[in-house]
Amino acid sequence: MSHRKKVTKEYPSNRYVKDIKSADVWSVFKIIADFVQGFDELGDLGPSVTIFGSARLDENHPYYKQASELASMLGERGYNIITGGGPGVMEAANRGAYEHEEVESIGLNIELPEEQQPNPYITKGRSFDYFFSRKVMLVKYSMAYVIFPGGFGTLDEMFEALTLIQTRKVWGVRLFLIGTDFYAPLIQFLEEKMLKEGMIDAKDLKLITLTDNLTYVVNEIEKSLVAQMATLEKEGLEDTKFYKVLSSYFENRPICDESDK
Repeated sequence: MSHRKKVTKEYPSNRYVKDIKSADVWSVFKIIADFVQGFDELGDLGPSVTIFGSARLDENHPYYKQASELASMLGERGYNIITGGGPGVMEAANRGAYEHEEVESIGLNIELPEEQQPNPYITKGRSFDYFFSRKVMLVKYSMAYVIFPGGFGTLDEMFEALTLIQTRKVWGVRLFLIGTDFYAPLIQFLEEKMLKEGMIDAKDLKLITLTDNLTYVVNEIEKSLVAQMATLEKEGLEDTKFYKVLSSYFENRPICDESDK
């Protein structure tokens, strides 16, 4: 295990109540602060992947182990890992990334009435007052979103990410669901209800990749990064800071071979 410095923080339990009672103008400043600090701290990241999932799983759960393994595989390839900073799958993902000195293990925590404490495997982190500003930061700087099984919060983040991809508010980003047994009924619902009723198109279902093959996910994320760089080149954006950060990733790094799904 690495001896990197761990970022932890404790929060006063009554802050949420005070925020509800605060004046609207003061809330606006806090919202602005959430965004400004997030942009400032995350804007210079290289290629990163956001991993979502349940906060209620312990380290012996198979999904915890899978999340840690995937994050370690991605960290070994040079990808930073972004999570919500809490326990469960979030901790597992940060833990996997924490093993690799050359990448950041990022935790974006949320202040709640019953405080969610940051996990101990974070190298870069901060706490947000608002879910919506936190969600922007969770998706804005990522090459891909990986959704492990989880509860209401995980599904909320999954459908938010899908909506951004569907409406092309983000481009070139892949979304993977890990847990075929867990998510199969949801995919069936999307096909038999939403698609059948004309509420989504068949092409929208193709935005989702359901798999348990972690090597396949890593390889597809790398291919997606190559495709995003090609799009930037096509648009004449090779001189942008974003393109240069992405291109530097491939220096002295071989591109993964595609694996069977």
